[in-house]
Amino acid sequence: MDSTKGSVSINAENIFPIIKKWLYSEKDIFIREIVSNASDAISKMKKLTAVGEASIIDGTDDWKIEVILDKDSGTITVHDNGIGMTEEEVKKYINQVAFSGAVDFLEKYEGKTDDAQIIGHFGLGFYSSFMVSKKVEIDTLSWSPGSKAVHWESESGMEFEMAESDLDERGTYITMHVADDSVEYLDSFKLRETLEKYFAFLPVNLYFIDTADEKSEDEKEDEVIDVDEDGKTEGKKDNSPKALNDTSPLWLKPAKDCTEEEYKEFYHKVFNDYNDPLFWIHLNVDYPFNLKGILYFPKLKTNYDTLEGTIKVYYNQVFVADNVKEILPEFLMLLKGVIDCPDLPLNVSRSFLQNDGYVNKISTHITKKVADKLNGLFKTEREQYCTYWDDINPFVKFGCLKDDKFYDKVKDSLIYKTTKSEYFTCDEYLEKYQKDAETKTISYSDNATLQAQYIKILEEIGIDPVILDGPIDSHFIQLAEYKNTGKFKFSRVDADVSDKIKDESSEEAKAEMTSLAESLSGIFRSVAESEKLKVSVEPIKTKMPAMIILSEQGRRMQELAKMYGMTDMAKMGFGAEETTLVLNYKSPIVKQLATLKDTDEEKLKVVCGQIYDLAMLAHKPLDTDALTRFIERSGDILAKFAE
Repeated sequence: MDSTKGSVSINAENIFPIIKKWLYSEKDIFIREIVSNASDAISKMKKLTAVGEASIIDGTDDWKIEVILDKDSGTITVHDNGIGMTEEEVKKYINQVAFSGAVDFLEKYEGKTDDAQIIGHFGLGFYSSFMVSKKVEIDTLSWSPGSKAVHWESESGMEFEMAESDLDERGTYITMHVADDSVEYLDSFKLRETLEKYFAFLPVNLYFIDTADEKSEDEKEDEVIDVDEDGKTEGKKDNSPKALNDTSPLWLKPAKDCTEEEYKEFYHKVFNDYNDPLFWIHLNVDYPFNLKGILYFPKLKTNYDTLEGTIKVYYNQVFVADNVKEILPEFLMLLKGVIDCPDLPLNVSRSFLQNDGYVNKISTHITKKVADKLNGLFKTEREQYCTYWDDINPFVKFGCLKDDKFYDKVKDSLIYKTTKSEYFTCDEYLEKYQKDAETKTISYSDNATLQAQYIKILEEIGIDPVILDGPIDSHFIQLAEYKNTGKFKFSRVDADVSDKIKDESSEEAKAEMTSLAESLSGIFRSVAESEKLKVSVEPIKTKMPAMIILSEQGRRMQELAKMYGMTDMAKMGFGAEETTLVLNYKSPIVKQLATLKDTDEEKLKVVCGQIYDLAMLAHKPLDTDALTRFIERSGDILAKFAE
């Protein structure tokens, strides 16, 4: 063929600055596009062979893609033994950027085979090579009988030169001369890492060849054949290249053919997590869309693990991105897994999804499968489900908060863990602990260590509070109450003095307790340095001389104000915590307070201060000044006791 020069035909002005700066979200996308094109070229050749329009000779059906790094010459070459291109096809698919080879190909062969869809051959994807290259060369030979090999090169992406190539085998070589601002991709480790990131599961064998390694091998002398202890010779080391990828990932197999060990091994390999997952969901949908994948429920090591998991999204086994929020609801991002959906409507960079109804259907289906799995475990493997709950409850609760439909699907499978490590649904808990109560209340603790005294009091009367101490539990409590309006309320263990922990008292005793509370309110407000402190006296079944009680609703509103940064409103008393000091009428020291008030006000102040601080210590840590006073006061009391 005659040498040809010309300018690339495009439909938009200054398209290459756009490609370089805006079209692709990350610079390393260039390698994904070029290798994906190579995979497409092989897919096309396979399809032509399957429909009988082409035949394979000389054993060239050993499909492979090679990425060759030559650091000395500053080049990265991608080679495939796929369909190749004729001179006319190079002009059409490379020189006329507006055409899409994939569209033409699919229109011609649509419906003739059931092979996976073609991502797209050349077009804009090819021009991503100029993101990192100062010059790009193509050498290609079409499968078509009688075709001549073509050489194409361009330094700008806007002007090209075409001539005949000396290539004598079917396929395509893309040689990228790496620019000075992208030399990091000439690093063998960096390039290999990028290939493994995008193509760990490419359906065609992918080989990485570093010419520096080959030169090093050539410089070595022939290997000496070792002789073992038995006098037997050991064979030479197999230096043949090994494919970087697994062409048949586990998600492609039917779930019935996958073993538990295979699921775990795949999890360890993909997520570098040496812990076994709790359980998993194998997705396999053919209609109304094509979707395959595996979602894992990981075992959490800390509360911070709940912040975000990793869902790897693939497109025909080519990695697209982690955690693509358009495909998956936000709450599913707490899981780990892989999703492969060839039907996803991707834009030209394959990185960002169009947020349309089709994608919403995919999201809805995945959510339903997750809910079905949880409900199935709850109904058929309740004991095992309970062992999972500590790890999966943040995910389930977050899902309920984010998606009403998800809540409706799993509401009957929501369980609560008690301080005795028993698990109940709301109905089961209310039946056991609140069966005869006029107002149904679920007692809960959000800090079992700080609230140990309150928990102990309730447990002694046969009530085991539930543990709700996760980062989103305060929000989940509000949701559960809203969804069950009029059925029950949540009440923290320090929110009220239950009638069940009070002893019955006579009318005379009630009058005496009221009088005692009124007479001691002033001194306790003084030691607490709070005029808003309420003081009451009750006969409580505990050895504690006093307890701190907080209004549930007031505390929640105060926490809400702080959470949303409404500090001024909080200071002004918005949702102010209604703090009540409940003195235990059954405590001998409390009964002596009235006498001290009349005989020794100085000692009364010391005792009241000690009672208040003990109650506060059982409620929450004291601040620095209060703790210092408590320690000094305790020392004085011990000294007087010793006298």
